[in-house]
Amino acid sequence: MLEARAAVKSLHPYRPPLAGRQGLRLDFNESTVGCSPHVLARLRSLDAEALARYPERKPVEAEVACFLGLDAPQVLLTNGVDEAIHLLCSTYIEPGDDAIIVVPTFAMYAICAQGEGARLVQVPSNENFAFPLEDLLSRINQRTRLIALANPNNPTGTAVPCDILLRVAQAAPHAAVLVDEAYFEFHGQTILHHTAGSANLFVARTFSKAYGLAGLRIGILTGDAAQMAMVRRVASPYNVNAVALALLPEALRDQEYVERYVSEVQRGRELLQQELGVLGLRYWPSRANFVLVRVGPAYAEFIQAMRTRGILVRDRHTDAACDGCVRLTVGSLEHTQTLIVALREMVGELREHREVKI
Repeated sequence: MLEARAAVKSLHPYRPPLAGRQGLRLDFNESTVGCSPHVLARLRSLDAEALARYPERKPVEAEVACFLGLDAPQVLLTNGVDEAIHLLCSTYIEPGDDAIIVVPTFAMYAICAQGEGARLVQVPSNENFAFPLEDLLSRINQRTRLIALANPNNPTGTAVPCDILLRVAQAAPHAAVLVDEAYFEFHGQTILHHTAGSANLFVARTFSKAYGLAGLRIGILTGDAAQMAMVRRVASPYNVNAVALALLPEALRDQEYVERYVSEVQRGRELLQQELGVLGLRYWPSRANFVLVRVGPAYAEFIQAMRTRGILVRDRHTDAACDGCVRLTVGSLEHTQTLIVALREMVGELREHREVKI
């Protein structure tokens, strides 16, 4: 009888709660205002011929490389950052190799690495989710083939200075070190142009967050040109669809739109964090477009109360060291004000019930 590989059978599937997402979507860190009007105009201009042809990725990769200040061989467009992670694992991991992650973090690092038969090495964050540099360095050995780090991290929103990330890459020259910068725009700092001398360092970006293109599933993987040539060997030549390739240049050209939205998110993030402090809710200062909040034992009631008010938030209580935690996406200022009003009402109501501690 046909059976899946043992590594696949032992995986815990990642099933994001996508069903029934009606209301203000502050649960998946998507843009709350959507993409640039110029992107929509380009979408409407596509004809049947554009959809009938196989997509050609190379010209758009050249545009993206120019935008990033890189050479075209250093850039690979991917079907979201998820595919970038998968490609790195397929390129560098052999069964029995070690893959290191710092937890809590994005679930797909573990899933992709374990799917290739890697042994997962989970390094717990330090107090207040501080980066555990010394603990991580102590876990590197000759079997280490992948180190995946989100910066800023999801779900904590914490960020690591570039010099620390470079120390990690230099300590494991035989391993692919991925720095996932999915939330780069909201942080404003990148390791992308500090990679000289670290041929094992890869950087991933996405257009799902600040650009409002989550539905197109398009991301970027960058790295040393010689290493990227190896990654391309396992990538499909048609991994990014024609619609995404047609729209991405328009999204890149309208930086004014992106910068305006990012500015609103950054202002809203500060307002939200101030309000959480006033309400007496524990939170961790964020460099991303979300804030992690410790609600405590009432986290389920909190989530349901927000849904009743038409606002979706993300349950993170099962993540490492995140007991009782909920993640709140920060969107436009208008949407952040809506969230703050709901928080004030809801926290007050829950605290009136003595059996619910918040």
